Amino acid sequence: MTESAPASTGSPRATSRGIGALLCIVLAALLTTPAALAYWGQRTLNDTERYVDTVGPLVDSAEVQTAVATKVADALEQQVDVEAILQQVFAGVITQQPRLEALVGPLAGAINGLIETQVRAFLASDAFAEFWVTANTRLQQGLVRVLEGEETGAVSLEDDQVVLDVSEVIDQVKARLVERGLTMIENLPVPESDRQIVLFDAPQLTQARATYAVLNPVAQWLLVIVAVLYLTAVLLSRRKARMTVAVGVVLAVNSLLVAMALSVGRTLFSDALSGTEFGPASTDVYDTLLSFLMRGQRVLLWLALILVVAAWFGGRNAFGSAVRRTVREGLETIGGALANGPAAGPGAWVVPNARWLRVAVVVLGGVVLLWGNNISESRLWWSTAFVVLLLMVVQVLVGAGNTSRGTAATPVESGVPA
Repeated sequence: MTESAPASTGSPRATSRGIGALLCIVLAALLTTPAALAYWGQRTLNDTERYVDTVGPLVDSAEVQTAVATKVADALEQQVDVEAILQQVFAGVITQQPRLEALVGPLAGAINGLIETQVRAFLASDAFAEFWVTANTRLQQGLVRVLEGEETGAVSLEDDQVVLDVSEVIDQVKARLVERGLTMIENLPVPESDRQIVLFDAPQLTQARATYAVLNPVAQWLLVIVAVLYLTAVLLSRRKARMTVAVGVVLAVNSLLVAMALSVGRTLFSDALSGTEFGPASTDVYDTLLSFLMRGQRVLLWLALILVVAAWFGGRNAFGSAVRRTVREGLETIGGALANGPAAGPGAWVVPNARWLRVAVVVLGGVVLLWGNNISESRLWWSTAFVVLLLMVVQVLVGAGNTSRGTAATPVESGVPA
């Protein structure tokens, strides 16, 4: 990347380009963090398959299993007064042998222990893993319905609380207990209130629905718009290397803002679940649900650093200029050696189009980074290596084209514009 020579600073065209570049980077700076949050929401919450893949690891979380086990076991035990039933069953025996009454308490505890054991056994089974997929599919679809204003389904709004229905888990555990001889609970009715786990209080729901209604239609494209704004700011700027540094700094600041938002969000999420069955599991749930955004925040920070380093090498400094000249001459020497072969034809075409080819390579690198919505640090490094490799190929072809035409590379043709 080379710092292009500034145009006449007083010309109307230069002034309008400068204003345009400034507006683009200011808009991009303001939209980066909202775009990242919206993109995470669109990718994770709105897509059932991706949501289920994201929360899948929670099936093995001890805290989540404990939260569900506690709710299901309590729901069953509260409806069965095991001690009273044993008193009734052994009434005659206890009358004849009063000391046997001392066994009622331990037997009741053993039966309650059996219920808890079977609950936990079910949660550790493949059957629960299958249920987890089904339940989270319904959960995602229910959350979308709640955000869209509907209040029915596996996730619903009850008495100013957003709740998850765990009826299916209760029914399956009851079936397992009946199979093991605990027939007293076969026809046990479990009230609706005991079949629900409170996810969070709903006073914030109105705000969440309003935010969803505004951002959802544009969430998918907002990140792309921000990327185009950054690219346009660089292309319009007279000093592209300096503007690239500015883009890197803005991205770094936004990365830190996202990190701050994630930290505050974790605290608020834990507070919202405090006192509910899922309170102890809140951190696990939060970190898993926002894992994509957390990876994206780290990628954003590394991308900012890469841009600053690339701009420094492309700027007007002695070291950067020397490195660029050495690399350029080496690559063009390689291209010159290939000028009598198949590289001559493509090289002749590349020479007059090198500037925009380099821009296209950078854009293609961004596409590779975001392709498949699996952004990660390893994907960033592969994308960076891909961009560097293609830029090297372009410069080799420039050398081949110049040699085949018998011309020397001009600074504009040889540089790598930002």
